[in-house]
Amino acid sequence: MKSAFRNAYLFTVSLSRSLNPNTNPYLNLSSFSHKLPLLSTTTYLSPPLLISRHRKVPGRSFSTTLSMSGGADSPSPSLDKQFEEFRSKLEESGSLREKIRAVVLEIESTTRLMHSGLLLVHQSRPVPEVLEKAKAQIGVLQGFYNRLAEITRECPGQYYRYHGDWKSETQTVVSLLTFMHWLETGNLLMHSEAEEKLGLNSLEFGLDIEDYLIGVCFMSNEMVRAIFIFSEGYLTLTSCKPLEI
Repeated sequence: MKSAFRNAYLFTVSLSRSLNPNTNPYLNLSSFSHKLPLLSTTTYLSPPLLISRHRKVPGRSFSTTLSMSGGADSPSPSLDKQFEEFRSKLEESGSLREKIRAVVLEIESTTRLMHSGLLLVHQSRPVPEVLEKAKAQIGVLQGFYNRLAEITRECPGQYYRYHGDWKSETQTVVSLLTFMHWLETGNLLMHSEAEEKLGLNSLEFGLDIEDYLIGVCFMSNEMVRAIFIFSEGYLTLTSCKPLEI
């Protein structure tokens, strides 16, 4: 066993000398052979086996990388499916906004007619006559808001996603309705009453409280104009009950 170990050690040293020619050629290896400990043959690894363990197999790391990444040119089916779903949702959202915008344009046109009719109150025209023409447009507005409610049913739970498309026009509508209600009754139009006039249901498609409050604030401009008018350069009062504001 000692001779086998000595031969293996001499082979290792000779191999290292061949790799490093600067090694001292007069080194006496036999003087160190008797000082080497004895190792069991089960734990001893021959030099060729040690070298083979540290040897790199050409192309192995590159092929492993390609196999893990799925290849450079092969697309991911799941990623393509996700982008296809995104594209479909964007098209549906765009189509829905076009429908909403068409109805909102009709609401805007109707509010212009109402506002132009209510401006006659600043010219000392009889209030019942002015309100009669404006009230005729309330039923038209109800039909438009019913159409908006039907459109939003196509995307349940996304009311505030598209709310900005009719927000400004709704605030104008509330302002006109509140002004008409004040001219007729002298009282403030409440939120529930505004919803009732527009035929809205708070559970499905209701009047946003913020739109109602902003509309009430806008109405104050018309109230001031209805109370004070300029006639021949002097500030006079109309018959709109200024003390009841």
